[in-house]
Amino acid sequence: MPPTADVGSELRSFVGFLRGLPRFLRQQLSYDEARAIVLERVRRRDANFLQAIERGVFGNPRSPYRTLFEIAGCELGDVQRMLPRDGIEATLRSLRDAGVYLSFEEFKGRQPIVRSGRTVPAKPEDFDNPSFGSYFHITTGGSTGRGRRVLMDLEYFTARVPMNIVTDRCMGITGLPSINWVDIPPGHGLGSVLQGVPGGRVPERWYTPIRGGWDGTSIRFRLATQTTLAVARLAGFRLPWPRYLPLDRAAVIARWLGETLRTRGPCVVRSQVSRVLRVALAARAEGIDLTGAILIGGGEPPTPAKVATIMGTGATFRSSYFFVEAGPVGWGCLTSEDPNDQHFFKDHLAMIQAPRQVPGFGLTVGAFYYTTLLPTAPKLLLNVESDDYGVLETRSCGCPWEVLGFTDHIREIRSFKKLSGEGVTLVGSDMERVLEDVLPSRFGGSPLDYQLVEEEDERGFTRLTLLVSPSVALADERAAVDAVLEALHSCGAAGDLSRALFKQAETFRIRREAPRLTARGKFMPLQLDREVHGHSDRRL
Repeated sequence: MPPTADVGSELRSFVGFLRGLPRFLRQQLSYDEARAIVLERVRRRDANFLQAIERGVFGNPRSPYRTLFEIAGCELGDVQRMLPRDGIEATLRSLRDAGVYLSFEEFKGRQPIVRSGRTVPAKPEDFDNPSFGSYFHITTGGSTGRGRRVLMDLEYFTARVPMNIVTDRCMGITGLPSINWVDIPPGHGLGSVLQGVPGGRVPERWYTPIRGGWDGTSIRFRLATQTTLAVARLAGFRLPWPRYLPLDRAAVIARWLGETLRTRGPCVVRSQVSRVLRVALAARAEGIDLTGAILIGGGEPPTPAKVATIMGTGATFRSSYFFVEAGPVGWGCLTSEDPNDQHFFKDHLAMIQAPRQVPGFGLTVGAFYYTTLLPTAPKLLLNVESDDYGVLETRSCGCPWEVLGFTDHIREIRSFKKLSGEGVTLVGSDMERVLEDVLPSRFGGSPLDYQLVEEEDERGFTRLTLLVSPSVALADERAAVDAVLEALHSCGAAGDLSRALFKQAETFRIRREAPRLTARGKFMPLQLDREVHGHSDRRL
């Protein structure tokens, strides 16, 4: 919940959002128009970046980036000279080398920003788009830290429409019957439904495993969702009301798919990877052939085990790479056998890589640093580390994305210190506090007696296993898991969302086992079931 002093401004902004919503929904954009806008953005990347920093950095006295430029001895004129000479990526590398960047921990507010002995004051809201005036806010998806708001403005929605239209055409799903199984706010489900309207993408049904007010999440998000949809309906748009569908009732969606495939042909489900897997398992259990269905999943890595099970039903699987602060980073290549091979969306983002050592593994990888290029981005990112790494390459693949100029691919995407499950993410620094402080103080032992391991069970679901050393006299094993969940509950809206979903899915489990060491003999509070997801000997 925003501080009391901000409630009035938040309410005024939300009212402004509602007033402008009918006008946004009435927009109509053809595929040719959308394609032309995307191509123009790709052509004008340098100019768009310059406009974004003129307005959001040098024209914004509150911007922490402005201080970073000052410490680096770099002015707007320097950037204006570098861009035409070096190009945007080389310019961003030069700026990063000069200290104009943010680590993942700095951007999240978990570590002070220090450059050349100076501490740069910064709050999470200092990275908000300063031009937004009519918005509602959500929180980033499932981090255990205090919910960091991300503003969802109608300008931002409008900017997303062309790429939504182009994406549907590239994937061959324009006009197909569809349903969404995504969360109400603080999840991204409402924004997804609204943004689809100008391009004619309106799901027939919207399911959510989050009630809002009944499961530990705030009722204000449910009320905001209902109010927004009511305004849209009064304006003549029959958008679906969200229907509560818990995770153990995926058969409802499997049956819809079976009936729709039989009577109308190909159809689409949009959800998180684990929920798509649940739909596939339910279809298999009921003998439903999903040939012709397109199942779209994001929010967590599409591992080989998950994808094999999904495609074993006859369905086609498509993946996306997305984070709330930046929007869509990429969509899966249509000709690649790797479901996590993403075409990078350089129309609104730039990305460079810089060396970083993976904690505990002695492995140097190419960390991703993102920059937003459009002035409509909800957060202004300028060389911001995302806590992900992987392979960035340019190649020809022959799929429709290439025709649009999206020839950069990101693949083998992995995280340094984030654990994912059910489409939400636990940030390592927060979970380390629980493992090293909360659990030892309550149940005994030391920080070396507790470890959280991300692994897949026999059905392909991601589980977070709490390893507790047998030396700890733990009378009630379930109490330790409950203590972790309670720690999520105390961390604001994003933590409430994580807690509600993890409880439904029974994502957490406990095993009495001595915590594991890395191949180098180091103890890490957070572990993966394979060292750095199978890249223990790779340099990127």
